[in-house]
Amino acid sequence: MQTFISFLKTKNHNLYEAIDLILWKDWAPIGVNNIVPRDEYQIYTPTIFELKNTGSDKETIAQTLHEIEIATLGVVGNIEYCRQVANKIINLKF
Repeated sequence: MQTFISFLKTKNHNLYEAIDLILWKDWAPIGVNNIVPRDEYQIYTPTIFELKNTGSDKETIAQTLHEIEIATLGVVGNIEYCRQVANKIINLKF
C-alpha cells in the first residue's frame, strides 16, 4: 500500500519531470536542443517547479522565464511566448 508521503513524492517527481521537459522542448530560448546536452535548461527547473508548486500564477511564471532569458541567457526574450510556456506549466495536473 502506497503511503501518503510516497504518493506526494511521486506526484512531485512527476511534476518536476514534466516541467523539465516543457523547458527543454517548448521554452528552449536559445534554440540549441539539437546540439547541446539534454541538461541545458535543467538549472532553471527547480525555480519554475517551486513557483508552480506554491501556486504562482501564469504571469509570475512567464515573467520569471522572461527574466531568465534576458538576464541569464542574454537573449532578447519573448514575453508572449513565455506566457504560452507558462500556460502549459500552469495546466499540468498530477
